[in-house]
Amino acid sequence: MKRAAITGVVGIVFGFVIGRIGFGDWAEVHRMHLFADLRMFITFAVGVAGSMAGFFLLIRPKGYKRKVHKGTIPGSLLFGLGWAITGACPAIVLVQLGHGQLAGAVTGAGIVTGVWLQRKVQERFRWDSGTCDT
Repeated sequence: MKRAAITGVVGIVFGFVIGRIGFGDWAEVHRMHLFADLRMFITFAVGVAGSMAGFFLLIRPKGYKRKVHKGTIPGSLLFGLGWAITGACPAIVLVQLGHGQLAGAVTGAGIVTGVWLQRKVQERFRWDSGTCDT
């Protein structure tokens, strides 16, 4: 219970900060995707570079190789397209909802529908998702 409360407080503070600096604003995200304003783009680039450095430091065993799942590239493109259209990744939807933006509700409904549809398609065609839960 204590851990959940701490996680909730950290999430609320993080969401407040993200919303306050404008990263939950569709226009801000749109400017990033058009390379008209590089502030958000640089923020994400530094975050990705830092994450990559951390992963490379953690995965030091020699000979460690992992195949890239064949759905990674199309999934990434679909995620990016949805982000560009809606101005929100799944976490930002919560920030938009917290700000009372209708776009957050619409995007959230789209995320839920997309996850449901993906599972139905996967069941129908029995595609390997590459995860442990299938």
